[in-house]
Amino acid sequence: MSDKVFNSADILLPAGDFGKWAVVACDQFTSEPDYWNQVADAVGNAPSALNIILPELYLEDNREERIDSINKTMQSYIENGVFKEYKDAMIYVERTQSDGLIRHGIVGAINLCDYDYHKGSKALIRATEETVASRIPPRVQIRRDACLEMPHVLLLVDDPMKTVIEPLRSKSHEMEKVYDFKLMLGGGHIKGWLIPKDLQSQIEAALSKLLEASEDKMMFAVGDGNHSLATAKECSLLNGTERSKSALVEVVNIHDDAIQFEPIYRVVFGVALEKMVADMKAALGEAECGHKFEILSGDSSVTLTVNATSKLPVGTLQTWLDKYVKENDLKIDYIHGVDSVKKIVANGDSVGFIFDGMQKDELFDAVKLDGSLPRKTFSMGHAEDKRYYIEARKL
Repeated sequence: MSDKVFNSADILLPAGDFGKWAVVACDQFTSEPDYWNQVADAVGNAPSALNIILPELYLEDNREERIDSINKTMQSYIENGVFKEYKDAMIYVERTQSDGLIRHGIVGAINLCDYDYHKGSKALIRATEETVASRIPPRVQIRRDACLEMPHVLLLVDDPMKTVIEPLRSKSHEMEKVYDFKLMLGGGHIKGWLIPKDLQSQIEAALSKLLEASEDKMMFAVGDGNHSLATAKECSLLNGTERSKSALVEVVNIHDDAIQFEPIYRVVFGVALEKMVADMKAALGEAECGHKFEILSGDSSVTLTVNATSKLPVGTLQTWLDKYVKENDLKIDYIHGVDSVKKIVANGDSVGFIFDGMQKDELFDAVKLDGSLPRKTFSMGHAEDKRYYIEARKL
């Protein structure tokens, strides 16, 4: 175990246009190429995080060529003064979301030796959902030889008394502001301040007190970006360098009013609505008091309540879908937002599932008791409210 759970880092920020630099997390809009085309149009020829990430929409599209281009662009950005470096830095962030609420966070580094994504882990930093082993190798391929990392990982801290992040709100006027700009394509607004050393020490002390008071010795739960963090862990074991043993993240308080949990819906491609509903009835059985799903395709909609096989509706659905998709050789995607589901299934050759999600106050206890939740159980807000890539760090 490391001496400190959360640390400062040598953080890189773009020296030029932040608005064109910052793009949303790569695991968003995975079935919506129009969104990423709009991002490319907005960026144009400017230096941008878009050029050094691989949106998951394109994960199976000329991956080797794309990764080679990403690595060359990263090196070019370092050599050509695209970044300004801030040594031993933490950054206090205020993110105005699409709903107008402000989410507060701190960007810094964790030691990957304190993180374990395996179910049942008792590490200081734990996954909140099942980690899909097959999703790791292609992401390792992207990160393994990269000279930069940029985080879209959000770690949750269970701080009901608001001792870690919230004290910074009244101190921001004393700090150096390092960015303040509008995020593209409905991402809201974001501000960032450099946290001075004395306040970094206060953050570390507050985290230490939380850890001392924790019976289970769990410091952080991964709110967003678990597969990216799992990839960083695997690369740290492969590469073994000092820099690879850390990962840049943003820490947010689960008790922040702006943190709202929403379900991550499912879309299955290449199947008809009638068949999907019939097969689900046959497998799970209808029930008066069970888990309810709205099942959509084209202009049609069916509401179906089935026998619950898990605590959460997503667990009942995912357990069945895992088997069903494999047996029928179908593709599944995980979608943020009802409107996005409706858009994707509008042509009638795919089926979407809408259902109720879990509450955020259930999360830490569920992870402590059960080890992890079904994969893609929840989303912290709309897709546009996910973390945008801004900060970077040399690997």
